[in-house]
Formats: sequence, C-alpha cells, structure tokens
Amino acid sequence: MTKRAALAALTLAMLVPSLSTSIASGAAPTLAVAFDATFAQVQWVVLAYLVAVTALTVVAGHVGDTTGRKRLFLIGIALFGVMSAACAAAPTLGVLVAARAGQGVGAAIMMALTVAFVGEAVPRERIGTAMGLLGTVSAVGTALGPPVGGALITAFGWEAIFLLTVPLSATAFVLAYRYLPDAPKAPRARLSLEVLRDRARATNLLLSAIATTVLMSTLVVGPFYLTGALGLDAAVVGAVMAAGPVVAALGGLPAGRVVDRLGTRRTTALGLGGMAAGCLALATLPESLGVPGYVIPIVVITGSFAQFQAANSTEVVATAPATGRGAIAGMLALSRQVGLILGTAAMGWVFTTAAGTSDITGAAPGDVADALRTTFATGAALVAGALLLATVGRRTASPMGENVATRV
Repeated sequence: MTKRAALAALTLAMLVPSLSTSIASGAAPTLAVAFDATFAQVQWVVLAYLVAVTALTVVAGHVGDTTGRKRLFLIGIALFGVMSAACAAAPTLGVLVAARAGQGVGAAIMMALTVAFVGEAVPRERIGTAMGLLGTVSAVGTALGPPVGGALITAFGWEAIFLLTVPLSATAFVLAYRYLPDAPKAPRARLSLEVLRDRARATNLLLSAIATTVLMSTLVVGPFYLTGALGLDAAVVGAVMAAGPVVAALGGLPAGRVVDRLGTRRTTALGLGGMAAGCLALATLPESLGVPGYVIPIVVITGSFAQFQAANSTEVVATAPATGRGAIAGMLALSRQVGLILGTAAMGWVFTTAAGTSDITGAAPGDVADALRTTFATGAALVAGALLLATVGRRTASPMGENVATRV
C-alpha cells in the first residue's frame, strides 16, 4: 500500500503540470475575450508558465539534491496549488500572468523531483514500469487539457480550468507527505559542459528544440483557427484539440518498438519526414474541408513527433557517458522547454503577422485560415531543415547508429 500510494503521489505530480500547460493553451480565445486582450497579450498566460519551468527546472533539481528533496517537493506542490487558486481569482490579465508564473515555479520543482524520487519510492525491479507510467501520464495530461478545459469553460467559465488543479494538488501533497521517503542529501556537485562537446549530441538537442517548436504551434494557433475560421464553440474545440495529444500518448510504446527494429537514425528521419508532411498538408488544404481537413494532418504531425522523440531521446541517452547521463537528460529536457517557448512566442508571432492583426478574435475567417497556412508552411520549412541536418549534417559525426536502441 505504501509503495502504491507513493507512486500515486508521483503520478499526480507529473499529471498536474502537463495538464496545466495544455488546458491554458486551449483557453486562449476565451481569455482574450474575457480580458479584452490581444493574442500577444493572452499568450503570456502560457509563456509565463513555460519560462518559469524552463528557467528553474535544473536549479530545482540541484537544490532538492543538496537541501532535501521531500521538503522542497512539498513546497513545490503547495505553491502550485495556491497559485492555481490565485489564477482563478485573478481580476486582471496582469495578475493572471503573475499567478501563472508562480504556478510555473511550483511546476518546475514538481517536474524536477518527481523522477528523482522514483528510485526511493519504487522497488528496483519496477523502476522501468514506473518511468513508463510517468511518461504516459504526462502525455495523458496534455491530451486531457483541451477537452476538459473546453467542457469546464462551457459549463462554469474560464476560472474553472485553474480551480481544477487545486484539489489535485492537495491530494498529491497529502500522499507525498505521508508516503514519500526522506531522500538523503547529496554533496554539492559541479555541472560540466563536456556533455555538449559531442557534435552529434548537440545536433540531437537542436533537433529536439525544432520539433517541439513545431508541435507546440499546433496547440497555440489551433484554437484560434477552429473558433475563428471554422466557427466551433469551446467544447467542440477542446474535443478536436485532443486528437493530436491522444495519438502522441498512444503512440509512445509502438514508437519505441520501431526504434528497436529500425535504429535511431532511420526512425528520426521517419518521424521528421512525417511531421513535414503533416505541416505541408495544413499549409495547402483549404478550410472547406472543415474539421477533418484539420484533424488528419494534426494526427500525422503528433504521431510523427512521438516517433521522432522516441528515437532522438534513445540516441541521446544511449550514447551518453555513464558519468554524464544526468546532465545530458537535463539538457534534453531543457531543449524541449525551449521548443515550447519558441512554439508559443515565435510561431504565435508568425500567426498574428500573417493575419495582419494582433486582435485575432476580431479577424476575418479567411484571414485566420491564411494565417494558419502561413504558420504551418513555416513549420514545414523548419522541420525540413531539421531533417536535412539529421540526414546530412551528422554523417561526419560519431557513427552511433543504426541499432543504438539495442545497446541501452
């Protein structure tokens, strides 16, 4: 019972931050109307959270190791819950953005220490299963955000999407306080940049940032296209937006098997090629195709991203020196967070610029559709560049190759 309760605490601590990322992205059109704000202003609700997580995840892990993980973990969960309530009570957009930044601080602590606790909270023979469960829960949280957010907004208003995480955080806090062990403090360690000197590894990190940038753009511009160009309400938008994350969540295990069979390099190219094809479809298909014309390319993009991520992550970790795997895994996580920020800010800027206005909620349907096409044409170009880098740019790098997955 104790081990299961401890794993439940870690599962909730992984679920809540991922849910909070996607649920806020899907609510952007509603928040723009509620606060009479522009697209760029509302995007700070997402950006403030992501910036805090990106800036503090590595720091939180180090502080937890040297001062006591459990105490900091509990502080992070409590902070997240309090800031969730502050988000729901925010009277202005500025207050909401500040509270979201506070949420991000709590999320950084939770995300950094959840994986670190697995070794103490789970029997050694079940660590692999626990890690797989945490990865699945993270994807499920991302998938649940849009439909749950859409339903809550329709029924109770935008405040409900932030209140949802308050009881979840409280439950995680109680379980963590009662069942997580006190981890021993580690001596202070210095982080070496030697892990970045390998050209192939640096390329993998760059590919991760590019692919995540394009994936995040689907969450950022999708709700505005579905409401502004196709005229869907919040509940339907949430259901449609869930299609991609659901595919990514379900595709994780099969993607790993493909990596084992084809090797990391081939599977990386396969995933990036699929992402480019999906982006090109969105850049060329007319809006007259409606929801199917949007969903099918999105499914291709997210399914291909799951394939890419499995291959890229496997190569990064499998080729890492044993003494540097922790630092390399942290850099991989950082590259993904950078991609999330670029997908929100840079691709959001492409979208509003192409639409010819920062007030997307007031733009004509045709302008919104054209902006979507321009955004994903840009995404296709980015992924094509990543594919070229993956297939050509690494030929002279260390040949860690075709069956690296079997060496993990």
